[in-house]
Amino acid sequence: MNKNIWYDHFLKSLYEKYPKKNRLAEALMDLLCIEREAVYRRLRKDVMFPFHEIVKIASTWNISINEIIGVSNGNIPFFMRPFSYLDSLNNIRESTEFLQKLEPSFESEYMEICNKPSRVMVTGHTALCQFYLFKWIYQYGNEETVTPYSKAVIPGSMHQLMSDYHVATKNISNASYILDHKLFDFLVCDIQYFHSVKLITDEEKELLKKDMHALIDQMADIARKGYHLEEKNKINIYISRINIDTNYSYLYTKAFKVCCIHGISENDIYTTDDEVVKNFRKWALLKKRTSVQISEVDEIGRIEYFTRQRQLVDTL
Repeated sequence: MNKNIWYDHFLKSLYEKYPKKNRLAEALMDLLCIEREAVYRRLRKDVMFPFHEIVKIASTWNISINEIIGVSNGNIPFFMRPFSYLDSLNNIRESTEFLQKLEPSFESEYMEICNKPSRVMVTGHTALCQFYLFKWIYQYGNEETVTPYSKAVIPGSMHQLMSDYHVATKNISNASYILDHKLFDFLVCDIQYFHSVKLITDEEKELLKKDMHALIDQMADIARKGYHLEEKNKINIYISRINIDTNYSYLYTKAFKVCCIHGISENDIYTTDDEVVKNFRKWALLKKRTSVQISEVDEIGRIEYFTRQRQLVDTL
């Protein structure tokens, strides 16, 4: 393997984490406990990062050495990232820190294609966040005991982090959401089931109804104006006329590109390979052909859609 190709890609990965060189240098100084000039010598390629420093950087900043090697040997790497609602603070913190680096002048594009409300959508709605934690514990937690909704408590530290994440998502300059036409049907069915087996009480069901109405109202306001009410970054909402089998997403910026398949509740499958993300993005945009835009246009259709969702939630 050509050493320069490997090292160049490693440096590129560092700049994807910190696009501004001075911020990258400061982060490396703090992480490696070395002087500024020593960092700049490594970034200029006067000397290479020693192996133990590369390992420390990769493990701390979640940079895949396999992916770097794969780019130079012609393989296209995909990775499965385990996801646990019980231990997701680091995942949320990492996503939040990256989104906070997106400046208003940066061209950033994000799309979600989903058959269930995503984290971006439910963050800020406490009862719904707790419901997805509860559902995850029910599916993947202790097999010998069943945890009711009331015991699936989100830690206080996660509340603040989720709030920060919610704010950080508004730094994306252009976001699109293609929603399964039965998105809220699936959610209502889940809640009805857990209520029927006495894991969700009547009072808790009412809290979930209140949160769902708040989410629908929020989505309706965004769809009417076409942007986040606070930041005014562009948001497009579409309703798919065909069923969506799982949740997909991609983030596309000048410095960083990633696509993700949320195909298994316990794992995310993702890649940052430029060519794969480019083709994934092309495929995702084609999903608009079987979808109807309800943001800014088709006022009658938009009102009818959100009216139906509110009526559906009222059936709980």
